[in-house]
Amino acid sequence: MTSTAATTRVCFQLQVKPEMLDEYLRRHAPVWPEMLAEIAASGRRNYSLFLGDGGRLIGYYETDDDAAAQAYLAASAVAARWEAEMAPFFAGLEGRPDQAATPLTEIFNLHDQLTESTRS
Repeated sequence: MTSTAATTRVCFQLQVKPEMLDEYLRRHAPVWPEMLAEIAASGRRNYSLFLGDGGRLIGYYETDDDAAAQAYLAASAVAARWEAEMAPFFAGLEGRPDQAATPLTEIFNLHDQLTESTRS
């Protein structure tokens, strides 16, 4: 998780059980409209999920206040229902997927480095 100005970039990893991949993909095409609305209302934007070999799932989003976005979704009845339905798809996960995903550390960002290099 990295912050620049008012934006925090968050990247996380989950492991989808390989035998459940087809159903996981089906559930995301499309996601419930009310869940999409809750994600947006939480302040998360530019949200994407990427699927790798063997069910490795990488997620990315941007927000101005990740703690507030997390708290909003933790209190949302819609998000609780969605996350309860999604939890069985993930291996090695304790708790709600949106609250328990493994965060990844950002080590490079083109925009940040270009901006910094023009200040020097």
